[in-house]
Amino acid sequence: MMRAAKARLASLRWLRLGLETYVSLPLFTLLLLGVIWGAGCHFIANDRLAAQAAARDSVQELMEIYEAQVVRNLNGIDQTLKVIKYAVERKGTAGALPELAEQGLLPPGVVFAVSIADADGHIVASSPQSALHSVARERYFTVHRDSRTDSVYTSEAMRDPARDDWHIHFTRRLNDRDGRFAGIAILEVDPTYFTSGYERSRQGDLGMVAIVGSDSLARTVRIGEHSSWGQRIDLALWRHPAAQPWPGRLDGVRRYTAARTLRGYNLTVLVGLAESEQLAAFERQRGKYLWEAGLASAGTVLVMAVLWLWSWQGAKARARIRRAQETYAAASEANLDAFFVLRAVRDDSGAIVDFRVASANSRAEQMTGRSKEDLRSQTLCQWLPQARGNGMFDRLAQIMAAGGTHQEEWRNEMPEFKAEWMYWQIVGVEGGLVAIVRDISERKRDEARIVHMAHHDTLTGLPNRSLIGDRLEQAILLAEREKHQLLVAFVDLDSFKLVNDSLGHAAGDELLKVVASRMVDCLRRSDTVGRFGGDEFVLVLPQPQGIDSGGIEAAALLEKVLAAVVRPVALEGQQVQVSCSIGVAMYPRDGDDGGTLLMNADAAMYRAKELGKNNVQFYAQEMNASLEEKLALMEGLRKAVDEDQLRLVYQPKVDLVSGAVFGVEALLRWQHPERGMVRPDHFIPLAEESGSIVAIGEWVLREACRQARQWQDAGLPPLVVSVNVSPRQFDDRRLVARVAEALRDAGLEARWLELEVTESLIMRDVQQAVDKMRELEAMGIALSIDDFGTGYSSLAALKSFPISRLKIDKSFVRDLAHSPDDQAIARAIISLSHQLQMRVIAEGVETELQRAFLAQYGCDEMQGYLFSRPVAADEIPALVLPSAAAA
Repeated sequence: MMRAAKARLASLRWLRLGLETYVSLPLFTLLLLGVIWGAGCHFIANDRLAAQAAARDSVQELMEIYEAQVVRNLNGIDQTLKVIKYAVERKGTAGALPELAEQGLLPPGVVFAVSIADADGHIVASSPQSALHSVARERYFTVHRDSRTDSVYTSEAMRDPARDDWHIHFTRRLNDRDGRFAGIAILEVDPTYFTSGYERSRQGDLGMVAIVGSDSLARTVRIGEHSSWGQRIDLALWRHPAAQPWPGRLDGVRRYTAARTLRGYNLTVLVGLAESEQLAAFERQRGKYLWEAGLASAGTVLVMAVLWLWSWQGAKARARIRRAQETYAAASEANLDAFFVLRAVRDDSGAIVDFRVASANSRAEQMTGRSKEDLRSQTLCQWLPQARGNGMFDRLAQIMAAGGTHQEEWRNEMPEFKAEWMYWQIVGVEGGLVAIVRDISERKRDEARIVHMAHHDTLTGLPNRSLIGDRLEQAILLAEREKHQLLVAFVDLDSFKLVNDSLGHAAGDELLKVVASRMVDCLRRSDTVGRFGGDEFVLVLPQPQGIDSGGIEAAALLEKVLAAVVRPVALEGQQVQVSCSIGVAMYPRDGDDGGTLLMNADAAMYRAKELGKNNVQFYAQEMNASLEEKLALMEGLRKAVDEDQLRLVYQPKVDLVSGAVFGVEALLRWQHPERGMVRPDHFIPLAEESGSIVAIGEWVLREACRQARQWQDAGLPPLVVSVNVSPRQFDDRRLVARVAEALRDAGLEARWLELEVTESLIMRDVQQAVDKMRELEAMGIALSIDDFGTGYSSLAALKSFPISRLKIDKSFVRDLAHSPDDQAIARAIISLSHQLQMRVIAEGVETELQRAFLAQYGCDEMQGYLFSRPVAADEIPALVLPSAAAA
């Protein structure tokens, strides 16, 4: 019993001992330490994985940004080389760079150096100006010389005799007209140009960006603040997985790296972030965890302090991520276009099923009307349900698969975008796309307005002569097919010149608009009314009924037109009344083609004027007697050249910047021995019709060349003399030979002669026109389009013509001070011309307001009464010399 009692007492003693603090506390402490250190090791392992993942993401993000920057820079360089090549083909090696400099198309000389080498490797032109030297032995020259490649070649960084600094040479092959090697275009840039965007705050002191050629030679390398080039880099080693940092051979620093080859340039972009810098925050955090775990071992209070410190460190990590996002957002916000980053969404098989909007800028918010957060919360097809049906999704998937850069213009039909027309540029990047979207609605509206104005009269809005001709031919074809008749009415206002002379051109224009509106109100929907020119209008009236009933109905309609026109019009506070004379020709009775019908309707109209005006006359055969006067004029024209009845007057052309007279336009006048001075608009159409325009045109050409040479011999600065070429002259097979003979006989260099042609002339047979114009261009003769915008629309084919100058028609210049339409058209023509490397001249400039507007929007030249009327040859020196001295 005593022994059992002792055993129980010993058990109780040990139990009490176990419950004592000094016993239980060490056990509890050991347990707590195990929990604390186990948790600490777990957190350290997780942070290590997070830091490594963040480093890999930073390398991929850096690669996407640097690749996009390099591709954009290379595309700009390639475009500059193409512009130089085009300029050389047009102006030759000597004239290419001056012309581009004049047009503001050369890159800034502070960063870039541009030069041109001939087929022997001699530098023949450069900007900025440098000493001439030979590049015949350079690799970038021999590559183009020995192969027919048309791609850009990128050299390693080197020095040359002209520039002591290191440069990378970008070159493109030049060919002559026969496709043979004619030299190279060279653009030089400092290697550090491609690494100037290095951000030390993001990439650290040991971060690296580099561009390496397919020959394994580095074009440029930047590590921290140090730049170098020319190293040999084994690109195969750089295919190392981004998840595994490795020591490169450049400096032995372990880095997370990425490499990507740029398609079309034979260059590889390399980026790297130092492991020590990327994991520096983690290593610091690891030490803190260990220290905090040690402090936590001393008590619960210290454990709470450690938890608070851990939370604070987590906030710091989130702040670093937020600063990185803000840096990226700032770069995209600087872009004036909408900017979207799309990430591909793939299914289990790896196929692209959608795109998620990863990022967008403020311009994207304005264009879509949605916030960035809203855009990022949806996929492309959720945001734009039409994307699958209209082909947008398929195009984006194709672009991502093909890579590179894609751009196009398209009419927007999706209500999610606040733009009618848009231009997008898509760049395929790793894992997605970068889309840059621009609203081009205003430019498209300006272009549509130009196209409309090319086929419609700018004053009345009615179809112009070219559109009337098209509609008349269509009406004839329909009448022939349906066995119907067609009436063509020629309408001429009576006493319109009196209104112009007494009240001014503004009142005359207002009268024309009122009369045009009244005639439109009188006609049926199937009828056409157009302004033929001046105060002349043409009506095309299909008559589906029988000949007799159709004639009666048409006569009633034309009487309605007479009554509408004669109603008084309030102009300048006065009641003005004009009438009209109408001549009518019927198809097929009076002709089976548009030209014949218009001619017979014109004859009938003259008959109506002879019978007292304000009446309608249908064409009859006896009206041909009115052609006697035309025949007499035609006969007089045949004698005009031989009997020295023709005269030339000259209107100066003025440079809007310098104010100097640089040329003149030769204008024809006919001093008839009996009729006196005959207006050009009376006899030139007759000369064209009779064919005598060829002989007259040759006389004008020879006289203008002779006078230009005479001015030069008299000591005047050389002037470019412009001569108009009629359709008959242009169709003459000997035109080129006649021009060459005129220049040779006058002893005038071809560069001082300019030939002016009209839009409708060259659009009749585009290919034939181009061939003939290129022959003239090859002689050194400048070519310009006269009265641009009043004939057939030639915008689509304009780029194929070897034209150096466009002349804005005076009808667009007259109302520049107060007409938004004319202002938009003038701006568009100036912009279009400059993009096609053409100069722009405006004719009919009569006021200082017109001149100021043209100068403000970049018009190069002008002519008109503001400076001088057409004058005789002996008055030109008095106009040229003062302007030359002032310039």
